[in-house]
Amino acid sequence: MKMGWISLVLVGFMGCSTLDPKKNGTLPVDHEDFTALLSNYVDGDGLVDYQGFSRERINLNKYLDRLSDNPPNNQNWSTEDKLAYWINTYNAFTIALVLDHYPLKSIKDIGSKIQIPFINTPWDLKFVRIGNKMYSLNNIEHNILRKVFDEPRIHFAINCASMSCPKLLDEAYTAKKLETQLTNQTREFLADPSRNVITESSLQLSKIFKWFGGDFERGQTKLEFVNRWTAVEINEGASVEYLDYDWTLNEQAK
Repeated sequence: MKMGWISLVLVGFMGCSTLDPKKNGTLPVDHEDFTALLSNYVDGDGLVDYQGFSRERINLNKYLDRLSDNPPNNQNWSTEDKLAYWINTYNAFTIALVLDHYPLKSIKDIGSKIQIPFINTPWDLKFVRIGNKMYSLNNIEHNILRKVFDEPRIHFAINCASMSCPKLLDEAYTAKKLETQLTNQTREFLADPSRNVITESSLQLSKIFKWFGGDFERGQTKLEFVNRWTAVEINEGASVEYLDYDWTLNEQAK
């Protein structure tokens, strides 16, 4: 029986001792292989060819292994290197998680398939090995990306494999391009009428702004954050509502 990434990573972790510092984590990870996969199997709308990814599973797993075996360190990694690493880690392992349970109508369907006590959602499953530690997607998002980095635009870079999520970028995030990538993702997300409807007097925003409202209100109001990244000049008293979230899998039409 073919083993999925979750099974492989658990087996690998059980046999893992300490990492060799001369070979692991000394230099920032090269994300070119992930860019090659994304450019082939993610279209301009951020929709994913999961069947195509499944045909490249060996190459995807090699990249996941590189992430697992090379956790960031403080000596040689810049803040941008670390942030790009964790964004790519979240996105790449999310793709792997979908592939392990494919076909799916929604990533949320994985929750009903997980037969582990106290694990009810795919985001709580600890299947991501980084060094000698196991992480869930929630660990990466809430305990690392949101807690360590003062960067609310990460919410438009990480992708939860759903239609209402910010689109998956068709290239990996890199330290050199990170500022431009985050800016473009934020502007594009806010300008997309399927995810946000913004006028001078009213805002119909993605529920991301409701769920993580505090992340957008550090030293500013939520409206000021949106005003900064949208072309619309929003009135100070504009009304705010939140759109329904579509959890349908972000898959290209077959």
